[in-house]
Parts: sequence; structure tokens; C-alpha cells
Amino acid sequence: MRETTPTGVNICVFLSAADLDERYTRPARGFAELIGKGGHTLVWGGSDTGLMKVVADGVRKSGGRLAGVTVGFLRQWARDDADEMVVTGSLAERKASLLAAADAIVVMAGGLGTLDEVTEILELRKHGLHRKPVVLLNSAGFYDGLILQLRRMEADGFLPMPLSDLVFVANEEARAMAYLEDRVAER
Repeated sequence: MRETTPTGVNICVFLSAADLDERYTRPARGFAELIGKGGHTLVWGGSDTGLMKVVADGVRKSGGRLAGVTVGFLRQWARDDADEMVVTGSLAERKASLLAAADAIVVMAGGLGTLDEVTEILELRKHGLHRKPVVLLNSAGFYDGLILQLRRMEADGFLPMPLSDLVFVANEEARAMAYLEDRVAER
């Protein structure tokens, strides 16, 4: 699943499959449009429900590609019109496949699965096991508590590197995309 468009970037988005209100769907649609109009590929959990559907619909509508990675027990909710869909045997395999297919990572509002994904991605980055840029899209202040905790970890010496080397926090979709495109171009 490493194929990209000639100028595009594979952007992995971790987010919820739950139906959420406009505080979260509006920025998701905005970021999806930036992915599609930029000629990029959405790499995501493959679901055709909730916020995952909002983003996939937006990417498709604005001309981007869809590369899904689902897991066998969630296959019934997978999107049928993805350009490609990989089915893994476990959630751990799914996370590894998503990371392998990505040039950059964005974390949007989500539940326990998203929290699991972001902490693993940051832990792998901390250990130098990937150098892909990671953005926390803090729509409606959703991640304020996590950001506070990460800053405390940094201040109290629990992080062996500056927090800014692990993750970039953006409150607006355009800022998140600009950061990703700049960092991918540098690599």
C-alpha cells in the first residue's frame, strides 16, 4: 500500500468511527478537502461510519484517493469504494499497516482506539522507530487535557526529547496541512 499519486502524500488520519456533532465534523470535512485538493491519499481505518465516513467522503469529493486498513471483525463497516482496502487479522496489525503506509499522521477527535493509536505512534517516534510528522488536530479543544498531560510529562522529565519533536499541535486544518507538507518535503 505504499503507492501515492505523483505529487501526493499518504496522510494517515486516526479518528473516531462514531457519529459526532458539528464541532468535530466541520474541521474533519475541512481537512478532508485539503487532502483531496492537494492530490494526497487518505490512509485511514477504512470505516464508512461516523467521523471516518465524513473524512473519506470529503477526500473522495475533492479528488483524493482512499486507502483503507480495516480489521477482520470490523470488515462489515468497511467502505466499499476505497481505491484499496487491506484487511488485517488484529488491531495491532492494523496499526502497523497504517503506519507503514503513511508519510505523515494526523490525529483527530476519537475514543479509546484513537487514544491507543496516538500513544503508540508517539512512543514509536520517541524511540526513533519512525520519523514521520505527527499532528494533533485539536478541534474544539478536544485534546486540551492530553496536551496538558504531555506538557507535564515533558516538564517533569518523562520525555527524553522536547514535546515539539514528537508532535505538532494545530487548532486549524490549514495549519495542520501546511506543517505536514513542509515536514514531508524536508525528508
